[in-house]
Amino acid sequence: MTDLSAYGAIERGRPAWRGLDPSRLPRLPMGGLILAFAMWVLILVLAQRDGTWISGKDAISYWAPRLDALYAQADWTTVGAYVYSPAFLQLVSPLQHLPWLAFVGVWTAILMLALRYLTGARLFAVGVLLAAGELIGGNISLLLAVAIVVGFRWPAAWSLILLTKVTPGIGLLWFAIRGEWRNLSIALAATAAVVGVSAAVMPWAWAEWVEVLMNVAGRDGTWAAVPIPLLMRLPFAIAVVVWGARTDRRWTVPVACMLALPALWYGGLTMLFATIVLTQRAPEPATVPSAAAVA
Repeated sequence: MTDLSAYGAIERGRPAWRGLDPSRLPRLPMGGLILAFAMWVLILVLAQRDGTWISGKDAISYWAPRLDALYAQADWTTVGAYVYSPAFLQLVSPLQHLPWLAFVGVWTAILMLALRYLTGARLFAVGVLLAAGELIGGNISLLLAVAIVVGFRWPAAWSLILLTKVTPGIGLLWFAIRGEWRNLSIALAATAAVVGVSAAVMPWAWAEWVEVLMNVAGRDGTWAAVPIPLLMRLPFAIAVVVWGARTDRRWTVPVACMLALPALWYGGLTMLFATIVLTQRAPEPATVPSAAAVA
């Protein structure tokens, strides 16, 4: 008689999830979209320029500066200050031709698309609620989280991180520890290429950016940031990414990058949404039973 009990041990489809499994949550295809739209409208309403800044306090830093005077306002932690590289402002400069409210609308939509990519459909509504502060402010933490995720496949995406917040680039230790020198080379070469093209157009701006970074170095954030200096967080960031690289845990990279932010803004915690994507396990093919197992 054939013993079929061995079939019970055969792996079928996707392995069991250890922890939160988004696929077990109820699917609300419209709930997340409705909530996101309501949040988008609220942000536009709060972005009305009446002398006070309720929403868009960070987004104004990407709309107000002009390419001929990038660092006219570079007093970090003040509304409207711009301290990123010239390349980033060159990238978003086409959007600066929009009126303020139109810019906020487009910018917020970009951030929500990034959030949707990180959370998936089932967790999108929860993500909108948890990331409300970051969406209202309009900072780039969600874009950095997407760059980290995408960077595992296309390392050139790390140029966005290196040319904006800079210090979260500590995540590149992942490639170095694992000996993935090709990926590390691509990330650095892509960044160098962007710098080269940008500097060819605006060489003076890069000298100004270096000066801005020197003035910002060592300064802490405001009440909107976790009061732990970068120098205290950086060793933990390095330890996390090194441990993750040695144990093949990709989700540790966004955690390390978040810890390595120049200032650990509360909105920067949204970078942890990248762990949702990076802890997903790719479906494995079903194992074909052997003749010995069937007999």
